[in-house]
Amino acid sequence: MGSSLSALRSSRKLLFQLVVLVIFYFQISAAAVAGGLDLASGSKDMPIEITADNGIEWEKNKEILIASGNAKASRGGITVLAEVLRAYYRKKTTGGTDLYRLDAAGGVKIFSDTESMEGQTAVLDFEQAILKVDGKKVIYKAGPDTITANQQMEYWERQKMAVARGNAVAIHKGKTLRADVLKALLRKNKTGRSEVYVIEAFNNVLIVSGKDKLRSDSAIYKLDSGIATLKGNVSIIRENSILNGDLAEINLKTGISKLLTVDSVGSRKERKRVRGLIYPHRQ
Repeated sequence: MGSSLSALRSSRKLLFQLVVLVIFYFQISAAAVAGGLDLASGSKDMPIEITADNGIEWEKNKEILIASGNAKASRGGITVLAEVLRAYYRKKTTGGTDLYRLDAAGGVKIFSDTESMEGQTAVLDFEQAILKVDGKKVIYKAGPDTITANQQMEYWERQKMAVARGNAVAIHKGKTLRADVLKALLRKNKTGRSEVYVIEAFNNVLIVSGKDKLRSDSAIYKLDSGIATLKGNVSIIRENSILNGDLAEINLKTGISKLLTVDSVGSRKERKRVRGLIYPHRQ
């Protein structure tokens, strides 16, 4: 009886220590930058709380904490949801512990009040301030803008950008931008919320705006001005007309398109001619 009671007390003591570790003891690496989709937002001494329905396993020797079953990690205004969370920590020479990586698997959702990201698996690298989300459909949202991909979404906190890989699609105010890879540049607006202000597209670019379809090898779309600059194998399809060239500037707000020439062939600096086809309207 005495041994059982002692074991119960020991178990309760270990559980209490584990709860303290999960809720109060972890500190995020000071190298991470505050703000955005990053658990290092706010003071570096702010605790991270990890909870789960099916329990939390503490592998002390490996310095890993595993939370399973509707697992949740939160710190400040940032929340990570997944079926399983793995928190990697290490002891600091000054005392305490340092959480340097968080892995999430199964129905991953990461969000703040300004941004969100969804996928199947995720890795949060707090030292590099980089978040990578994988899955057949990954989704990133910032304000009114949505970006999706079928391979990976990367969020680079220090560089203030998000990169979508694999059949990437960005939607902004009814306009659609598709490419193999999309890079969204981010900034804070006047209210302090994150927003996309430039989208760069690479390989198999397609922009759809109303009845217009624009194709190219690469493109840069500036959301404020509405101007998209397309480069390489440019094709502008508008109702019964097709324009082809190597460089184009399109104002997606006004619908005005400019097909430009490029100095490109050898040392003679020959100009490639632009080409347009206008088909007669058929009743």
